[in-house]
Amino acid sequence: MKRILLIKTSSLGDVIHNLPVVNDILKHHPDAHIDWVVEESFADIPRHHPNVQSIFTVAVRRWRKQLFHKKTWQEIRAFKQQMALQPYDLVIDTQGLLKSAILCTFAKGTKIGMDKHSAREAIASYCYNQTYAIARQQHAVERNRALVAHACGYAPPVDQPHYGITATATSTIKLPTPFVIGLHATSKESKLWPTPHWIALAKALAERNLSLVLPWANHPEQTRAHQIAENQTNVLVLPKLTIAHLASVIQQAKLAIGVDTGLSHLSAALNIPTVALYTDTHPSRTGVMASAHSKAINLGGKHQIPSVTAVLEAMQAVT
Repeated sequence: MKRILLIKTSSLGDVIHNLPVVNDILKHHPDAHIDWVVEESFADIPRHHPNVQSIFTVAVRRWRKQLFHKKTWQEIRAFKQQMALQPYDLVIDTQGLLKSAILCTFAKGTKIGMDKHSAREAIASYCYNQTYAIARQQHAVERNRALVAHACGYAPPVDQPHYGITATATSTIKLPTPFVIGLHATSKESKLWPTPHWIALAKALAERNLSLVLPWANHPEQTRAHQIAENQTNVLVLPKLTIAHLASVIQQAKLAIGVDTGLSHLSAALNIPTVALYTDTHPSRTGVMASAHSKAINLGGKHQIPSVTAVLEAMQAVT
């Protein structure tokens, strides 16, 4: 039995992009034991995969802000002690950043990552025992799958990815049927789809007997959700939810429409037909990638704002 430790800590979309490697490994090594190191705020993602055994959480984002706190160093020491308990055959860092490579060095086992020409931060490559050249022009999902394939000794897969997760949290929220989940929130204002477009979309969905369900995580997102919902009886603004509970809502949707956010990747990973909207980035390398069991369309790009009409046409194409 191979014992394999995957290191992919953040962000939400990046963690989701790494899920298909679990299924890939088990296709070729059915008895493999797979563990995962992940940022604490995204741990619900690998927890939803039935074939990920142990999940080790880190808090690099918080640790950086509290570097001189005693608790920070206690947590780092506790993580290093966890890593020292179990030897691995392979420790695979698919993130390719210095922070993930340093975490990789804490584990016992052959450390594998991308070479200096392939890694997102070249210095990370010096922390590994073995490195591989992985083409940069590939989609992030394909890069992850290729690196793990080289590490585990099989040919890089060319089939559609299988994310392998199912939402398990139960929700008491009464949801309309059928509904579209509108993933309107993202980390940068330049990635937002204009609020008037969301309002126009809600009206168009009402004409099609569809409701629009809107999640939020902070006050500006909540304000925007309520602004979209004003005077629209087919719009439901959700209460604030954890990723696990939001996943259970997404899994009940007829389809998802979302901006450049990790939640759009989550909807695709849950096999929900997805239309992803890009206004500030090109989706070719990090856009939503459909699973083997659903469809996804990426619209827009750098300085492009998809029209409501284009979104409605894409909805028809994915459902």
